[in-house]
Amino acid sequence: MHFGYTGEQEQFRDIVARFLRERSPMTAVRAQMASDRGHDPALWRGLAEELGLTGVHVPERFGGQGFGLEELCIAQEELGRALTCAPFFASAVLATTALIELADEAEQQALLPALVAGERLATLAWVERGGLWSASASQLVATPDGDQVRLNGHKHYVIDGLAADLMLVVARTPGSAGDAGLALYAVEASAEGLTRRGLATLDTTRRQAELVFTNCVARRLGAGRDFTTGFARVLDRATIALAAEMVGGAHALLDASVEYAKLRMQFGRPIGAFQAVKHKLAEMLLEVELATAAARYAAAAADANDAETSLLASHAKAMASDAYMRAAVEAVQIHGGIGFTWDNDTHLWFKRARSSAVLLGDAAQHRERYIALTAVAA
Repeated sequence: MHFGYTGEQEQFRDIVARFLRERSPMTAVRAQMASDRGHDPALWRGLAEELGLTGVHVPERFGGQGFGLEELCIAQEELGRALTCAPFFASAVLATTALIELADEAEQQALLPALVAGERLATLAWVERGGLWSASASQLVATPDGDQVRLNGHKHYVIDGLAADLMLVVARTPGSAGDAGLALYAVEASAEGLTRRGLATLDTTRRQAELVFTNCVARRLGAGRDFTTGFARVLDRATIALAAEMVGGAHALLDASVEYAKLRMQFGRPIGAFQAVKHKLAEMLLEVELATAAARYAAAAADANDAETSLLASHAKAMASDAYMRAAVEAVQIHGGIGFTWDNDTHLWFKRARSSAVLLGDAAQHRERYIALTAVAA
């Protein structure tokens, strides 16, 4: 397994970064934070049609680019660096990966091309009010009703649940428990019995919703597929992609802090000349670079189907969570407090760092999982 990006991958990164600088500056981010939709459809079309990011890891037979998780994580890094308001993580990462891993060929052919083209948005709903990120905690019930299936229950913390046209929902058969009886179901946004409600969140750059299902008609996907194994792969890859997004945001905070330390004058010299500030920046750099290496190595391992992918995914998420929050806290300090005023952009990354730290499990949970997986491997 190689370590490091090829020249072509670095060119891809430059293209994505340039596109986001031009089309998703912080003025645009702030505008979408305040909008009802939460994202710019024109920007989304650009990501899908001009760059092909929405299908970068999707097989070519479904309209995708046919690359791997590494390329998806390059896009995620740059989206996190720009703090772009777009349903990319929900639709292109969570939902698309769920279809790749859990749906059968005919279902993939029916659903993936529209997502890849950016014509439709999808999301994955598996977490409930308890906030447990494991599918086995799901209590949403899927009851057979003739040729149909009806869902009753709720899902919480559904990313971009209001914007999605298609909900991919984890539910269980009546009377089942644990990993038994779980399956993935497709629900259209227009389905009768589905109620969607936006949730108030700290980070308004990433919208969340609650979904309530009342005798809602759904369609089961991937009958005959191993749901437990497939969904574990979905979460591992989503966790790695989220870690990549987080290190992108951490790099943005580090760069902003360095630039501010060069410009802010105190006692006749830049504050970056003071040893205390130098130490903060050096420690930020060390943590961010280590987290970046962990996220990139995990992506390469996943593409190589390495047996330690799950372990490396948790390692990457734990390191990225710590590095992002540390960078956010130190950036606010280096900015002298103005970093948490509304007119300064630093606090926006701080809020994304805080929300991302708990998304898909916090650092403590992933360290516990890492230890458990290490014990099993031993």
